[in-house]
Amino acid sequence: MKKSTHVVAPLLASAALAFLAGCRQQEMKRCVDANNTVVDDSLCNAQQQPNPNGGYYPSPFRWYYGGGGGYGTGSTASGGGYAPIAGHAYASGTSRGGFGGTYGGGDGGAGE
Repeated sequence: MKKSTHVVAPLLASAALAFLAGCRQQEMKRCVDANNTVVDDSLCNAQQQPNPNGGYYPSPFRWYYGGGGGYGTGSTASGGGYAPIAGHAYASGTSRGGFGGTYGGGDGGAGE
């Protein structure tokens, strides 16, 4: 009895699609200052300082999503934005790693 390729081909295609979806490249998420210069992630993670008049002082640091440049402190972020885009995956310099990734700083581009 001969096995049907009509069943095997769709199963292989779905397995390949699932594998590729799991390996999607994450885009950069970096903490930057007012000049889009990359600073340590801890500055964006730090709690805001309370204002004695109520509320909090604005932080001079913010997250920058996507674009080019590097993760290394002092490099310049460009080509991205201050708000994440729905459906995109982001990783900061301290949370990168895993299969095919690098961990920590460096001045590699978004396609590392």
